[in-house]
Amino acid sequence: MFVLGIDPGLSRCGYCVLEARPAGRGAAGGGARARALGVITTPPSAPVHLRLAELQLELRDLIAEHRPAAVAVERVLFQVNVRTAMSVGQASGIAMTEAVAAGCDVVEYSPNEVKMAVTGWGGADKMQVQQMVQTLLGLPELPHPPDAADAAALALCHLAMAPLRAAAVASGGAS
Repeated sequence: MFVLGIDPGLSRCGYCVLEARPAGRGAAGGGARARALGVITTPPSAPVHLRLAELQLELRDLIAEHRPAAVAVERVLFQVNVRTAMSVGQASGIAMTEAVAAGCDVVEYSPNEVKMAVTGWGGADKMQVQQMVQTLLGLPELPHPPDAADAAALALCHLAMAPLRAAAVASGGAS
């Protein structure tokens, strides 16, 4: 099974495709293997509608190539800069729409949920997240830029949380 983590952004959209290993192999990483890790960039000088179209095509190609069962997207909770919040929200919407159109399950996680799942502390900084992603995925170096590491952390969070979510649904709880 493949899981795609998306750290949405219009200038830099982090992505990570993880291949899940068989159950019972540990915590958040569980022996997961990174199949694709990087950042989709769009030029800030281009009109927003063209940047969104470029991001959409890149995400569509990524989903078509790897066929993830689930796409984990960072939930936009709060941004001081309204312009940044708008572009992150637009990128997030495109990612979720493309995932649903491809038949993927879509799950959103807050930044604190992701940090807690990957580092054990909801207040972890970017470097701590990068270091834990490197450790959990057995990467030879820190994933860079941080947007790519954040996307990997989202996918790892989903691998850790999916069994709990499935158990809650099976027992009649909320999804």
